Amino acid sequence: MDLDDAPPLYPKGTPTPPHPGGTPASLKQTIADQLEAVRHRSLALLDPLPEPDLVRQHSPIMSPLVWDLAHVGNYEELWLLEAVAGLRAGPKSLDDVYDAFQHSRAERGALPLLGPAEARAYIAGVRTKALDVLDRVEFLPEHQLLGNAYVYGMVVQHEHQHDETMLATLQLMEGEGYRPQAPMPPRGRRIDTPEVLVEGGPFEMGTSLEAWAYDNERPAHTVDLPPFYIDTTPVTNRFYLRFVEDGGYDDPRWWSEAGWAHRQKAGLGAPQFWRKECEGVWTRLRFGWREDLSLNEPVCHVCFYEAEAYARWAGKRLPTEAEWEKAASAEPGGGKRRYPWGDAPPSPELANLGQRYFRPAPVGAYPQGASPWGCEQMIGDVWEWTSSPFTPYRGITGSPTRSIRRSSSSRRTGSGCCVAARGPPTLPPSGRRSGTGTSPSGGRSSPASAAPGTPEVPCAASWPTSGPTSAWSPCSSPLPGRCCARATNHAS
Repeated sequence: MDLDDAPPLYPKGTPTPPHPGGTPASLKQTIADQLEAVRHRSLALLDPLPEPDLVRQHSPIMSPLVWDLAHVGNYEELWLLEAVAGLRAGPKSLDDVYDAFQHSRAERGALPLLGPAEARAYIAGVRTKALDVLDRVEFLPEHQLLGNAYVYGMVVQHEHQHDETMLATLQLMEGEGYRPQAPMPPRGRRIDTPEVLVEGGPFEMGTSLEAWAYDNERPAHTVDLPPFYIDTTPVTNRFYLRFVEDGGYDDPRWWSEAGWAHRQKAGLGAPQFWRKECEGVWTRLRFGWREDLSLNEPVCHVCFYEAEAYARWAGKRLPTEAEWEKAASAEPGGGKRRYPWGDAPPSPELANLGQRYFRPAPVGAYPQGASPWGCEQMIGDVWEWTSSPFTPYRGITGSPTRSIRRSSSSRRTGSGCCVAARGPPTLPPSGRRSGTGTSPSGGRSSPASAAPGTPEVPCAASWPTSGPTSAWSPCSSPLPGRCCARATNHAS
């Protein structure tokens, strides 16, 4: 199955009804299609690899690939079989082995894991039973899990998230590397307006309509912002290279105290996977293969501290999470779009999603996907940094954790890429997650004056660890570890 042909969760113009198309049967078909599409994606990612590469632990910060494969099946068993129907497909002993809370990634290679063939058989058996349950289940509106089929959306999005994780692992593989068979993304174009003005005023942030939205994306609430400028596109390798060659990594003026301490301790001198070959010539490692640095792609594999430093150097700052979401989805007249371009489901002409190319597209490649204000590539390609901490919205209980990432990478698909999606970093601000094609962090920036109540820092490109959320506008990147950003500034 071509992942791009996966059906949208909801037809255009339909908020989030329990039964798209008007019947429970059509909702069940949508769920079955989504489950099939994400499983096809998971297996296709791993099919080219020999068994030793599936079993080996390629990095202490990542699980063995075969753990991720069996884990998505175990998660599906716990929720779609046991929680929904009180059924099992595998032994209870697997629940501990594949419990992400019980075992850190570093120790998972020593667990009694299912082998590749066993893992494939296990997840296939779970899926068969899950589809049998789906045929019989009733979507009771008052049921916490089955209302609007929420538990099914959660399982689909969970597996997509592990596909992103597996892509990050593939980027960290040593040796000959991973060579996906993929076409090149569409050509970019010249961007004559480097930043756009977003008018001040209230807008609706978050969602109360998306049936499959996570709790941290709810509820919809009004946020009032002053006017601000934000980069039209994510920060590119071309602009980030200027920061590198201008001595940005050697000048503490651009770094926060914590960022400078990390830069020194880690010996950072450029984004991860970059290498200087000679004067003016740089290459980067993508899935184990070295290639010329593509100057018009969003920058990837930079941590929050690097993104922050770049933004300061550029005389800008990272946008707040609210600024990013308003620039991505709010209409000048007060409306709210599901996607930057409107309510129509994603298509190849609108955004780089579903790991179609295994890399970010050059900036300017998707003019039809622009937001109401003119921001491009707000969805797809890479996660973007913001300066906001990852905290619950009003009415949700919880404790603040790390900086938040916004947008969705090119590895996401239509089931999890609306503008309300939020992504907390999984590493500290010093973390540089690895990846190559569709979800690393980057950003876009804003003018250097900070919004009231937000840190007064420019925008930067980097993978979230702890601190601000990821969404900055100067740059954007594709795989985990490749955070990007776009910058913002207050309008005078």
